Amino acid sequence: MSRDETSPSRVSKLMRLYLLGAVLIVTPIALSYGIDPANILPQFLDITVEGTDQTQIFRAMMCLYLGAVVFWAVAAFRPDWQRPAVAWAVIFALSLALGRIISLIVDGPASRLLDIYLAVELAAGFLGLAILAYGRRRIPRR
Repeated sequence: MSRDETSPSRVSKLMRLYLLGAVLIVTPIALSYGIDPANILPQFLDITVEGTDQTQIFRAMMCLYLGAVVFWAVAAFRPDWQRPAVAWAVIFALSLALGRIISLIVDGPASRLLDIYLAVELAAGFLGLAILAYGRRRIPRR
C-alpha cells in the first residue's frame, strides 16, 4: 500500500482524536456553567450568580457549548464532517481565547483558572490549525 493510500485514514483518525478530545475538555466546562451556576461557579471563579436572568444566561451558554460538543462527537465518526468540525473547533477555541486576551488588556488579569482556559484554548486552536494543514497536505486531490 502506498503512503498516499493510507493518508486519508491517518488524517481521519487524527481529526477524530482531536474532536473527541474537544468533547472531553468542553463537556465538563459546559456543565459547570449551567447545571447549578449559583453553587458551582463561585467555587471556582470570582462570580456570584444571583437571580433568574443570570442563571438563564449561564444555562444558555452551557447549551451553546453542548451543541458544539454534540456536533464534534457526531462528526468524529463521520469522515465527511470531520474537516468542517475541526474548523469549527478551531474557531470556537480561538474566539474564546481572543475574548480573554481582549479582557486581559482592557480589564487586567482574572483568576488562575481562566488563565489555564486561555492556554488550553490557544493550544487547542493552534493544534487544530496544524491538523487542518496536515490534512490538506496528505489528502490527494481528485
